[in-house]
Amino acid sequence: MASASRSASVAYGFLGVALFIGGWQLIGAYQLAGLTWPPFTTVISYLIEPSRWGLFSRALEATLWAMGFGYAVGGACGFTIAVAASMFDRLRPMLDTTSAVVHAIPAIAIAPLFIILLGTSTAPSALSALNVFFIMYVSTSAGLAAATPAHRDVFRVLGASKTQQLYRLQLPNALPSIITGLRLAAPASVIGAIIGEWFGAPRGLGLLIVSAMQNFQIPLLWSTIVLATAISAIAYGLFGLIERLIHARFQ
Repeated sequence: MASASRSASVAYGFLGVALFIGGWQLIGAYQLAGLTWPPFTTVISYLIEPSRWGLFSRALEATLWAMGFGYAVGGACGFTIAVAASMFDRLRPMLDTTSAVVHAIPAIAIAPLFIILLGTSTAPSALSALNVFFIMYVSTSAGLAAATPAHRDVFRVLGASKTQQLYRLQLPNALPSIITGLRLAAPASVIGAIIGEWFGAPRGLGLLIVSAMQNFQIPLLWSTIVLATAISAIAYGLFGLIERLIHARFQ
């Protein structure tokens, strides 16, 4: 029954993507949205043209590096601070409030400040880390708090320290929530890196998007957006598979 439901879900997902691409193609082919909306086939042809592989590969490499570094730093910081909040109850209100305030600052507003403080090469990674941090903090905190009071009482009766409770009860119990946070953080890291690249990075997909807009290079603009979307979707899908395995293991 579960297998049939999963197959149906996957089928509906592919159907939705097919309908979206079909609609895109029709709108572009009949110019229903004007010249700024090219057909899907035109965008893909532009993207896979061998003469442009060098341009896209250099931009993709820069964005992947910024995304990966920001993802690692933001994820590690979010996880570590969430663990600290769980271990030290007096710190939790302060850490919760600080994290919420940091998250409330729009990335588009703080990007120029990062450019000034960190430079154009580091700002994309910093914005990526900022986007990832809050997601990981919330998911880890929720997972660590999910252990039932009965289990906590058993550990206390058995004389377990806070550290032992963390490693033997809370972290195993929080693992599904942490993996979910990692999955949700993947697209956020891509968005942060691209926004950081908008403000003058030497290379990257964000720089290509800005250049294409300024020079009215419509196929380049759409091709770069498709490439960025593909990165985000692949990262999201990979962590989705890991999440499914983790949930199956801990159900």
